Amino acid sequence: MPPSSDLGRALCIITGASRGFGRAVARDLSRLVQPGSVLVLAARSGDELRALQAELTDSEAGRAGLKVQVAVADVGRTEGLEAIIRSAAEAFSENIDRVILINNAASLGDVSRFTRSFTDMAEVDSYLSLNVSSSLCLTARVLQAFPGHGGLRHTVVNVTSLCALQPFRSWVLYCTGKAAREMMFRVLAEEEPELRVLNYSPGEEDHSEESSRRSIRSSLDSLSLKVYSGWTHLVCVTDLYHAKSTFRANKCFILFIPHKNNPKAVF
Repeated sequence: MPPSSDLGRALCIITGASRGFGRAVARDLSRLVQPGSVLVLAARSGDELRALQAELTDSEAGRAGLKVQVAVADVGRTEGLEAIIRSAAEAFSENIDRVILINNAASLGDVSRFTRSFTDMAEVDSYLSLNVSSSLCLTARVLQAFPGHGGLRHTVVNVTSLCALQPFRSWVLYCTGKAAREMMFRVLAEEEPELRVLNYSPGEEDHSEESSRRSIRSSLDSLSLKVYSGWTHLVCVTDLYHAKSTFRANKCFILFIPHKNNPKAVF
């Protein structure tokens, strides 16, 4: 089943958009929104962002009216968040009917050291500022800047990992950050049930551009099938990536298990 071809006229804010998974998401979203939509691409790598901006502006979607904004910003700093909101506000119009925020920016941290070595609070605080505080504060700023008046809908996505659920030796910073972010967005879903909130893990995979694009497309395919209430479990069989992945949308839970025989089967 193909993904929905119409996400409406949307303002899409994507952090970590200059490369890898964030770049793939930007490319796919450009094909799924209506003309008049806006993509706000945020990352620290200005040259790569501008190259993607030029590519999308020259694409079929760009020629049809998609607007692409660039915010060269460090989400770990307050001025970086302000730059993203400023760019989004400048591009927003009354014709926009959906705001989509993709919290993708993150860092791995030092995975060569065990927990007992992290005695420097400034080092840990710096990591958590980039990987936890930034996504909380950016989400709050987006919701405040674009309140849900006049039928404006909101979708908030957190790109997460198996490390949010399972501990790995020497990965204390990364596992802690991912677990904190997952709980943060679960709380948001409880507080504001009118929002669509999604914790999404693409799984451990080949980080090439094409692999990332396949992963997000497969996920969009499956998400479009049904909307569940309560802690309903769905198994989707796919051969596009090679680790367990999870969706959580409000109180929806979707589990992906790799299988090579039937890439589109859903039970």
